[in-house]
Amino acid sequence: MGEKSLRRRKGEDRGQEDAQSSQSQELQTMNLQKQVGLISGICMIVGTIIGSGIFVSPKSVLANVGAVGPCLTIWAACGLLATLGALCFAELGTMITKSGGEYPYLMEAFGPIPAFLFSWTSLIVTKPSSFAIICLSFAEYVSAPFYPGCDPPQVVIKCLAAALIVIITTVNSLSVRLGSYLQNFLTATKMIIVIIIIVSGIVLLAQGKTENFQDSFKDGKISIGSISLAFYNGLWAYDGWNQLNYITEELKNPYRNLPLSIIIGIPLVTVCYVLINISYFTVMTSTELLQSQAVAVTFGDRVLYPASWIVPLFVAFSTMGSANGTCFTAGRLVYVAGREGHMLEVLSYISVKRLTPAPAIIFYGAIAIIYIIPGDINTLINYFSFAVWIFYGLTVLALIVMRFTRKELKRPIRIPIIIPVIVTLVSIILVLAPIISAPELAYLYCVLFILSGLIFYALFVHFKFKWPQKISQPITMHLQMLLEVVPAEEVTE
Repeated sequence: MGEKSLRRRKGEDRGQEDAQSSQSQELQTMNLQKQVGLISGICMIVGTIIGSGIFVSPKSVLANVGAVGPCLTIWAACGLLATLGALCFAELGTMITKSGGEYPYLMEAFGPIPAFLFSWTSLIVTKPSSFAIICLSFAEYVSAPFYPGCDPPQVVIKCLAAALIVIITTVNSLSVRLGSYLQNFLTATKMIIVIIIIVSGIVLLAQGKTENFQDSFKDGKISIGSISLAFYNGLWAYDGWNQLNYITEELKNPYRNLPLSIIIGIPLVTVCYVLINISYFTVMTSTELLQSQAVAVTFGDRVLYPASWIVPLFVAFSTMGSANGTCFTAGRLVYVAGREGHMLEVLSYISVKRLTPAPAIIFYGAIAIIYIIPGDINTLINYFSFAVWIFYGLTVLALIVMRFTRKELKRPIRIPIIIPVIVTLVSIILVLAPIISAPELAYLYCVLFILSGLIFYALFVHFKFKWPQKISQPITMHLQMLLEVVPAEEVTE
């Protein structure tokens, strides 16, 4: 009798366990999973920031300020600004633990209209153009060894860039863990080339190659406009300092890992960037650096020959890592905008088998491929920086506003109020200075494009016109079956 009751009890326990495991599996398919730890978080920051920027921007920063001393100062100042900005985002990210970067913070502080304008601008301009710039840089470095003595054909560059977008989009649609592991691997490889360049520079300095640093502030072009444009190009190389805020919902222990990743990751990148620039100037004068087609390749040819082929190879890995990090995080912004009803509903769906926001990532990749077609890197960078710093400034202002309007919110991290005030003022200067000193129609077009989002907001979000839903409903149904995706389930905490 005792044996029978024991068996029955064991059977009931096993049945309960099976029910619980199937229930946990069912829940697991409904939401993004917390799979990104501290190491992956640091790798995401370092891996996304150190991409094409340090191999493309040194020339543009130097061209705007004209001398070695101001150039190195700008690189250090950009790192400081990125660190201060990221600390503001750390407070916001631990106060409002939702994915989507600036989007949920603007929504909480200012309501749906600024949040919609941010998602509109980010989804159509800043994020895809950033992805396109990185992939074009990758294509240029990869194709360069096959066309010695001349520039690679544009068709080759654009096809390679499009192929990279397709590969990275596929990887990130298939698995969060696979995308995260790929990021860790590519971050390790890019640190190898960074270390090679830095160590080579230190050795050359020890050998007395310091002539390019004498009178380093002589012939500098210092004006508010030139410094702002130099900052645009420098900050492009640092772009990615806020990437973890896009995947807060997937961070393990975000209260600890988000600020720690920022405090370790960004100063590490700043030190690397300044040392890399010093290394460049040990073997190139200002004029030679400005004339170089690819600064890192010129450095490799002069210092590492006959092993100079490793530079374009590792630069390709570096840009690939940056592109992967950008895709991994920006896909979450599309997902959150779809979830809030600010984009097509299908973009907020999650893959049943893969637990990834596959429709959002595929949409993002498709827009990025369109940006490859025009493909002028410097114009894209200025256009991108102008738009993005409008919203960085607004987001940090949101932090100041919520100190007074949302006092009840729990703040595991609380930074001194002077930090967001400084970042907001610098953002205003960065946005206004180029318009005042060197006005261009591109900036006007950018502002008009941002404001054009109001038309879409009024029609589809505020008045909720039904006909787009009727048209999109059969499309959504077919995409659900094709991609095997379902709506995300609300998490009750």
